[in-house]
Amino acid sequence: MSINIFESAEVQNFLKLACGLNNNEGNPRTKEIVHRIVSDIFKAIEDLNITSDEYWAGVAYLNRLGTAHEAGLLSPGLGFDRYMDMRMDAEDEALGVNNGTPRTIEGPLYVAGAPVEHGFARLDDGSDTNGHTLIMHGTVRGEDGNPIPGAQVEVWHCNTKGFYSHFDPTGEQKPFNMRRTIIADEQGRYRFQSIIPHGYGCPPDGPTQELLNQLGRHGNRPAHIHFFITAEGHRKLTTQINIDGDPYVFDDFAYATREGLVPPVIERTDEESIKANGLNGPFAEIEFDFNLTALINGVDNQVVNRERKVVA
Repeated sequence: MSINIFESAEVQNFLKLACGLNNNEGNPRTKEIVHRIVSDIFKAIEDLNITSDEYWAGVAYLNRLGTAHEAGLLSPGLGFDRYMDMRMDAEDEALGVNNGTPRTIEGPLYVAGAPVEHGFARLDDGSDTNGHTLIMHGTVRGEDGNPIPGAQVEVWHCNTKGFYSHFDPTGEQKPFNMRRTIIADEQGRYRFQSIIPHGYGCPPDGPTQELLNQLGRHGNRPAHIHFFITAEGHRKLTTQINIDGDPYVFDDFAYATREGLVPPVIERTDEESIKANGLNGPFAEIEFDFNLTALINGVDNQVVNRERKVVA
């Protein structure tokens, strides 16, 4: 049976009451957002004839999602993170801003407070013996193409098991393994040594994968490396590069792959390259420049304030 009561005065007045629109207390912006979201859910219940059983199954799911700390994982999986990037891209287009390096999603696994190095950093501690050595380097430039000395390059990635330090369920990784902040040299150059990360999937028994299964979708991410790039007078760049050749590069459940963020991976086996990098054997090399954009009327309009893990 189809019951249509959403547009009635009783329901509309009830929504205003439930969302605090009938009082002068609280936060007006919060009221505006909650009223819209609750109204949309009420309307969805009516339009889709959502049953009480289905509604309470949804409540139970949200409880499991919170208990598992996977809200930050489900968000990109349902495209919310990518949609926010799309909106920022559209805002830039309207302002006539051309991003030399595309932005893409941050993900939920950044940790503030990584050790700071100048020019060069060794990210991994050598404990992941399955890792293939990676040398990645490049230059941070402004929109005029000139290098930016002293630019800050924050970089983080997972190990060959797909786990990040500070979030590793095995407890094997030491704090800040595969996480560093690199201050670019006087030519705006950064360089680091690490290992090629592996792709990974959502926890198979977790609530995120549970919902993805219902949608007929996988929960896999390609191998990738995250970056925050900041410099005085420029907007913060949040981005990540994907490892070329990974089978999920263009099938990322988090929708983070973008054109221009899949640089070639060059295998170096010659003795000259090996010795020049102080290594004992073959390694992979990625060269990638980051291009920042200037502040908009003195303001960084793409900084995102969100809850992040902080370790002293």
